Amino acid sequence: MSAVAEIASVGNAQRDAAFPVVIVGHVDHGKSTLVGRLLHDTGAIPAARIAALREQSARRGLDLEFSFLLDSLQIERDQGITVDAAQVWFRGAERRYAVLDAPGHAEFLRNMVTGAAQAEAAVLVVDAEQGVGEQTRRHLYLLSILSVSTIVVALNKMDRVEWSEARFEELRVELAEYLGALDLVAQHVVPLSARHGDNVVTRSEAAPWYAGPSLIGALDGLPPRRQPTELALRLPVQDVYRLGERRVLVGRIETGRLGLGEEIVLAPGGRTAKVLSLEHWGGEARSTAGAGESVAVLLDKDVFAERGQVLGPAAAPPSEAHALTVRLFWLDTEPLLQGERLTLRHGTAETRAAVEAIDAVIDVDTLTSIPAERLERNGVARARLRARRPLALDTYGASPRTGRGVLVRNHRIVGGFVVEALEAAGSNLTAVEAPLSAEERAQVNGHRGGVLWLTGLSGSGKSTLAARAVRELAARGIQATLLDGDNLRRGLNRDLGFRPEDRAENVRRTAEAAALVADAGLVAVVALISPMAAHRADARRIVGERFREVYLSTDLATCEARDPKGLYRRAREDRLADFTGISAPYEAPRDAELVLDTGALDEDVCTRSLLALTLKAFRLQQAGHGD
Repeated sequence: MSAVAEIASVGNAQRDAAFPVVIVGHVDHGKSTLVGRLLHDTGAIPAARIAALREQSARRGLDLEFSFLLDSLQIERDQGITVDAAQVWFRGAERRYAVLDAPGHAEFLRNMVTGAAQAEAAVLVVDAEQGVGEQTRRHLYLLSILSVSTIVVALNKMDRVEWSEARFEELRVELAEYLGALDLVAQHVVPLSARHGDNVVTRSEAAPWYAGPSLIGALDGLPPRRQPTELALRLPVQDVYRLGERRVLVGRIETGRLGLGEEIVLAPGGRTAKVLSLEHWGGEARSTAGAGESVAVLLDKDVFAERGQVLGPAAAPPSEAHALTVRLFWLDTEPLLQGERLTLRHGTAETRAAVEAIDAVIDVDTLTSIPAERLERNGVARARLRARRPLALDTYGASPRTGRGVLVRNHRIVGGFVVEALEAAGSNLTAVEAPLSAEERAQVNGHRGGVLWLTGLSGSGKSTLAARAVRELAARGIQATLLDGDNLRRGLNRDLGFRPEDRAENVRRTAEAAALVADAGLVAVVALISPMAAHRADARRIVGERFREVYLSTDLATCEARDPKGLYRRAREDRLADFTGISAPYEAPRDAELVLDTGALDEDVCTRSLLALTLKAFRLQQAGHGD
């Protein structure tokens, strides 16, 4: 058994529970020595292993060499560099860690990226004597691309600069400036000596001017990671089997949870079905399964499915796109050329893709960028890719596990990317001008099109007042229609739930529909809770100057006493999650064009106020129309 395998002999359940940290930095700055010291000083290494390590070090005329614990390949020992990303485990005072020692040498950048992609936090090792090197900056830039924003800096080999506080401050400022340019901040900068153990696990008296924690103390203070089960369900289909007349979909759940009876969507394609049976691989049927588990899924419909598709919740499916903007790091000796076609792998999907453009090649030293037609080895760029067939994708910021992929040339992985943005579905469409202008429609109708947006708590009377307003407006010659939130969720917005992102999309779609109604010369009367001020601001932006906001300011007690749909009662009984006013917030408008308290004012008064606002805002002339 290898040294690494011996040290890391733990069960899968323990590995999953560990906090993953990647150790990065320039070659020869002491990463492997630091990890070896962490293992030794936390008691993670058996005594027999320490004895063997002393013997190995002595044969080479060295003192106890901690880096040998990780550098188990002979090439590493001979050349003193780390070739692969080794993973080991140790325990701090607060939790257990899975530590990835990533290579610093430029030739092994591929393995560094592999290690960083799995990490929730990073320890950047910098030699206090040599300072910030090229690979230091390159590794930091790649951490920023991979959204590893929790960083602790280990200023190593401080004993070689006689624990100089001035040198510490010089390097701390230099690193802070570079990190700031990447929108990153170091949680701690710890002066230490990995070889001698100063400030690694316990505080050292060697730096009396330093008042911060030891390295392991800094790690113990990092915020806990977000669990993959907290993200939306993503299950890439690995294979499809036949079970009688039914298809069984098998794969590994990357994020989220999947349960019996849940409505899912298969993307690309958008076909929906419900989970009829869920079997854990190698075990009995289960009612739920979560991220990291391999499952076999039987659906209630015999929908067509194939390898490369992704199962997601019907309320929050992955996006579908041919074109994507990516941050790309290139690893092949032959440069990447603009216009080149390669194989793109994302999850279990594989398709041919073209490099439409290399928008910007990044200089990791200066962080400047220029357009280019080629990307050299170990280069980083922003590029646009276009796949031959649609892919089910997320942006990396939304879901790191499903927001990244690789490029393949001649059956070799030659590049990796993270998804920054997806091309909107309508980006290749051309707007068609309406046959009648807004002014022409207004002259025909006698009024302009517009949007009356009623917002307030459930039970405040939005639907009731909106319906009365539409009838009264029609009686006065104003063409109006009702867009009610419940009706929209039964059709246009039926795929949306009530999470913050779903609520935002609900408002956006409703605003777009209302704008189309206004374009047609009608008054759209919208009845929608739309609880968040930012979402309503987006609606105002979409509609433009034709938007009028009406806030029904009725208090919670009055609305709950009415409870026309029984929703407040269900929310109080914890049978209805994310209910506005109870378990989800409502942000009252500050600049609404009209405020009505339906608890204090009767319906006739409120209706007349709505009519007055609408007629003043949208009608062209008063003659011939009674108010």
